[in-house]
Order: sequence, then C-alpha cells, then structure tokens
Amino acid sequence: MKIVETVRWGLTVAMMGWVTGCGSQRPADKPSKAPNTDLAPATASEETSMLTIQSEPFGTTPDGAEIVHYSLTNRNGMRVGLINLGATVTAVNVPDKNGKSANVTLGFNDLNGYLANAPYFGGICGRYSNRIANGKFTLDGETYQLATNNAPSHLHGGNVGFNKRVWLHEKVQAADHVGVQFSYVSPDGEENYPGQLTVRVVYTLNDKNELAIDYEATTDKATVLNLTNHCYWNLSGGEQATILDTELTLTGDKYLPVDEAGIPTGELAAVTGTPMDFTSPHKIGERITEPVNGNGGYDHCWVVNGKSGELRPAAKVVEPQSGRVMEILTTEPGIQFYTGNFLAGTPETGNAGKHGALCLEAQHFPDSPNQPEFPSTVLKPGEVYKQTTVHRFSVVGK
Repeated sequence: MKIVETVRWGLTVAMMGWVTGCGSQRPADKPSKAPNTDLAPATASEETSMLTIQSEPFGTTPDGAEIVHYSLTNRNGMRVGLINLGATVTAVNVPDKNGKSANVTLGFNDLNGYLANAPYFGGICGRYSNRIANGKFTLDGETYQLATNNAPSHLHGGNVGFNKRVWLHEKVQAADHVGVQFSYVSPDGEENYPGQLTVRVVYTLNDKNELAIDYEATTDKATVLNLTNHCYWNLSGGEQATILDTELTLTGDKYLPVDEAGIPTGELAAVTGTPMDFTSPHKIGERITEPVNGNGGYDHCWVVNGKSGELRPAAKVVEPQSGRVMEILTTEPGIQFYTGNFLAGTPETGNAGKHGALCLEAQHFPDSPNQPEFPSTVLKPGEVYKQTTVHRFSVVGK
C-alpha cells in the first residue's frame, strides 16, 4: 500500500464494521451522568505507581448502543476522559504551577449533552472537518453534493458527522503509555461521501504528560478525507471566564484568508504586520476584534511551518495565571485557530460564553477538494491515510 503520510504510529489491527446512527437532538433512553468527566480534583502530589486505564458505563443511545467512559491516568496524576460516542475527549485534568489539578477542556456532564453537542466538544470531525464551499466537490469526473449544514457551506462532515457516530473501542496498554483505540466503518454514501471508509483513531497518554492522537484510514473507492479533533481549551481550568489573556504562539508565518462564508480565497498570505502574526507570543485578546471574516474573533487556518507528514511544532498556549502550558505538534499541513466566537453561555454550549475557550484543530486546509493548489485530501484504494497530533502539557513559574 502507498503511504499518504508517514507518522510514528505503527500498530496494525483488523477492524470490524459497525455503524450506529445517533439522534443529534433526542434524549438518551438511559441518561447517565458522567462517571468522572471532571476526573476528581487530584493534585500533582497524588502520583500513581503506574499508568492506568479504567472504564465504566456512560449510558445508552436512543438506538440502544452502549456508551463507555474511559479514564486514563499517568504517574503524574494527569487524567484524560474519553467516550466511544464520537471518539470524544470528555476531560483533560492537568496540574497548575501550584500542583492543583483542573479540567482544561470543555464538555458535558451526561450523555444527553454529547448526543446534541452542537459545538462539537472534544469529538472527531469527519469525513471532512472544516468547510467545503457550497457542500460540493468533483472527484474522478463525478460531482458530489453534500449537506450545507453551515449554509452555504458543508461543515465537519455534515448532518451526522463522525462526532455523532458510535465507535468500536478497546483498551491500549503498554509499558510507557495507556490509551483507547476507536474504530469506525463509514459506509459508501454516508452523508453522500463516496467509498466505504475504515477509520481508526488511537488516543494515548504517557508519563511526559503527552496526549497523542494517531489516525489511520483506508477506503475502497476514491474519496476525500480531513480528520481532526475538536477540543475546546481553557487552560485556567475554569478560573478565567475567557481566553483573552491567554498567550498564543503559532509557528506558521502564513495563513489562509477567507471570504464571508469562511471559505479560503486560495491565497497563502504572510502574517507579518497583521493581527494574524503569532510567530511570537501574543495575548489572544490583544487584537481579537481585528481579523477579517472571523465572526467576531479568530476562525482561520494557519500553514504549519516545516514539512507536512513530519511531526513538528505548530502551537504553544500559555495561561499566565495558572502557569499551565500546552504545546501542539502535528504532521498535518495546517492548524485551525478558533476562539469560541459562537459560545453563548447556555447549557447547549457547556455554559461557556463567547471566547470562553479556544480550539487548535490540526488538519488539512479547508475546501481543499475545490482548490487543487492546496495539499490534496483525496484518498484512493491502496493508500493509507495517517496523521499524528500530540498535545504536551507542562507548567511555567512553578
């Protein structure tokens, strides 16, 4: 098989097909409060003697699928929560500079929240994350019309994207990491995408406080594919209502200007002299009203410096009050920076208000199927899609 991108993950598994549709707005038959989405207020001193993984029931979907909640814990007390609905991250607990642990990603307390999940909290977005203009693309002479669920554009895979699907799941345990492998088979024609697509996403946690996400996919017919994780981060752990004082560095010295619908114009524009320049650290709120077509903030894709396919730095986030730091490394060509411009302070948005969290979504460029000069998102039979993104947590000012 041809390898589309080379990454460090080399585990090969046989995957079974299981497609379970989930109603996006219906209540669960057996709602269940998250067993540990806040993952308990551990401190850095509460170190464990080993890497551990635990699981417990999280409820049942209206279609009768059992949802399971996993908790990963490393020897430093860092904890990660995951569920098999959407292969979703429910919580990431990390210590601050004083050793106090808190959850730094947005989520919901029960299954009902994740069945609706309009903001895509923590989920895997696909088949195509981000936007496709007018929901339309042509591949091998055939035109495909997708849902325009973010009119006039197609967004994050359509009406029922991968974040709403129930995934197969199994534990991953090794001497230096623990994790969960999620797998899903998307049938030919699902959301009107061509080809049966077999996807595997593996989350692993190690003792370096690194949460790695490894993706792999194959298809039996040419299709387009752009996967990402959609965590919303607030490194204050809820102490700060917004991320406006959070400091951000992005390695990219180019970004993609967009039109009013959020579709790239095709230009790779230099960030120098613009509010898009984060090549040195800037507070996110410093210039947040200045971006063009960001819907009241940032919602743009940056070109990650370096060679696509190689794991390299893309972003660094520093929350000055808590001292928490998150670095992101990826093999992807781009990273979408979004500042929670549509968070409304309601239960549907996890009670987070506008700019209450930020997203840094490693991915290919938006609308690539319609822009041949962009790195290709076409996956063909015999090829293997691979991607790795790593979130590394630490503290400053300890």
